[in-house]
Amino acid sequence: MALKELDWKPLALVPVLALVALPLTGSPSTWLTLTVAGLAMGLIIFIIASGLTLVFGLMDVLNFGHGVFIALGAFVATTVIGSMGSYAAADSFWLNMVALLPAMLVAMAVAGALGYVFERLIVRPVYGQHLKQILITMGGMIIGEELIKVVWGPEQIPLPLPQSLRGAFIWGDAAVEKYRALAVLVGLAVFAAMVWTLNRTKVGLLIRAGVQDREMVESLGYRIKRLFVGVFVAGSALAGLGGVMWGLYQQTVIPQMGAQVNVLIFIVIIIGGLGSTLGALIGALLVGLMANYTGFLAPKVALFSNIALMVAILLWRPQGVYPVANR
Repeated sequence: MALKELDWKPLALVPVLALVALPLTGSPSTWLTLTVAGLAMGLIIFIIASGLTLVFGLMDVLNFGHGVFIALGAFVATTVIGSMGSYAAADSFWLNMVALLPAMLVAMAVAGALGYVFERLIVRPVYGQHLKQILITMGGMIIGEELIKVVWGPEQIPLPLPQSLRGAFIWGDAAVEKYRALAVLVGLAVFAAMVWTLNRTKVGLLIRAGVQDREMVESLGYRIKRLFVGVFVAGSALAGLGGVMWGLYQQTVIPQMGAQVNVLIFIVIIIGGLGSTLGALIGALLVGLMANYTGFLAPKVALFSNIALMVAILLWRPQGVYPVANR
């Protein structure tokens, strides 16, 4: 989407929400702490949702089993980081990264491999059949959760932060947790990589062209099926990365964690416009900020605040902030 064609109104929603919350929180330091925490939470949710956004936006596949890749990524991270405990416990950022970066990469690789199997066995027979996609992928998620229990057990497993990511940066009276600052950077990097790949590379061009006119692209000698399998694998790998980030955010992992965040994921995708990467980013940031502001100001309201946010957005734009064409 060219800058001159971009609708700027949805981009204003995030700063408007933050400015509305400023006088309500009571002090600038509290507002800053809540805002950074909300942005970090939002970007972690975006990483989790980005894979499903990619798959639905480009392949028109409703994968309700997306949560199993999230949980798998988190559990793989517990194994990798646990095997490198001395590096994770060292009081050195770079040594901590020696433990954390391999955990992220291995989690993405394992989740991507499972995504390939998932697409071949479960999703491929139901392309173009949304109701069957919902039913069969939910069944796949249930089976995946049971397999995770077989390997790692049904109990909650701790996933503590590496030593250098504990604590917070202190700016005046405001405290910004170190891990949340890292989450912001990782989330922005994932968004930038997705936008660049889809808009600036030949692979992205072929995928987008294949969505619009599959037969024409295949007539030019390109195998769209392989490209779409690659999209599904990439989406699953991003879910694995999101699982690592979410597990570190919660500092514990359970087999049902993917199913627990499914609601947030679909709220983000619906707000975003059912397949828009930029829309998903805006939706995730709004969800993260809303959860933190209402959790501080009115904890009881926080239980349904994101549903209310989605309803308000859809009353304004029934197809989401950046609806995907022909959806």
